[in-house]
Amino acid sequence: MDVSLGGSRDGFAGRIEVLEGRSGRRNRSEAERARIAAESLVPGVRVAEVARRHEVTRWQVYDWRKKLKAGVLALPAETAKEPMFAALVVEPKPTCRSHRPKKRGVTAKPGKIELVVDGVTLRVSADIDDAQLTKTIRAIRAASP
Repeated sequence: MDVSLGGSRDGFAGRIEVLEGRSGRRNRSEAERARIAAESLVPGVRVAEVARRHEVTRWQVYDWRKKLKAGVLALPAETAKEPMFAALVVEPKPTCRSHRPKKRGVTAKPGKIELVVDGVTLRVSADIDDAQLTKTIRAIRAASP
């Protein structure tokens, strides 16, 4: 069989380097892509930092964010079991105050917090202990179908 490879005729074909192992490309699962996209949507987080931490490009994160918002990617169920918090909005005090003097000896009542967790409305005092509030929310989630 006489085949010409287009190389030199003295028998040296050149240097061939065989690379073994991973090609450098990673095949991330949909759950992992959705988790990274959700992490980048947290207020105050920079997409470049998230991309660097997970060794992906910013453009991949932006693409995954777009897919997550469109519903093409979905967060896995175990991600939803982690505590997630809503943004706190503090409204400024009204500018017009009544000119009635405050009664002496009367203490202000602590405020109330109203949360809706899995369709259950939870009303608690504003001075509730963080650990107790977390336990209560987890109990509601565990009891929800």
